[in-house]
Amino acid sequence: MTATNSSFPPSAVATLEAREITCVRGERELFSGLSLQVLPGQCLHIRGENGVGKTSLLRLLTGLTFPESGEVLWSGDSIKKEASDYHSQLLFLGHRDALKEDLSSLENLRMYAAIDGITLSEQDAFTSLWRFGLKGREDLPVNCLSAGQKKRVLMARMVTRRAQVWILDEPFNALDTHAVLELQGLIAEHLESGGLAVLTSHQPLAIPGLRVLDL
Repeated sequence: MTATNSSFPPSAVATLEAREITCVRGERELFSGLSLQVLPGQCLHIRGENGVGKTSLLRLLTGLTFPESGEVLWSGDSIKKEASDYHSQLLFLGHRDALKEDLSSLENLRMYAAIDGITLSEQDAFTSLWRFGLKGREDLPVNCLSAGQKKRVLMARMVTRRAQVWILDEPFNALDTHAVLELQGLIAEHLESGGLAVLTSHQPLAIPGLRVLDL
């Protein structure tokens, strides 16, 4: 496959870091004193049983929620302080897909490009969808697609978003064996271009630059 992501400018400080963070949900402490660091070219695979706080950790790393104590930093600055800059370089795909069901695959890509302030030509959108096996389905409403095909639309968005930081919650769910390999290849391309990734998954992964964090 040919990568469509542009290489990101090399930087010694383009680092996602958590320092001594504590996460509390309700009256339950999920984890405390947790520190991690992810550099360009690295993928952090967060593992653990259901309920240990994997999704909660991802939400802390995106800035959607904040730790009870400690801090999350991007390029050495707190993401609270530099939220706009950080979010401009972030792609977060949650456990549930974020597609608009009444729009087509093509319309979803172009809508999110507009939201992200990215210029995306119709041809580039088509090319991304075709890459992931959606040729002939570009104009179908998303609610007509299978769960696996919806995941492929999200894979096309990963390419067109051009974000340096990918945070992905169970991205391999509903994918067949071939699509799992495609997605692992896509993540590998992202890392090779200077991106970094954090993801959760219950399955073993074969991605260069992969590190594992067990909660």
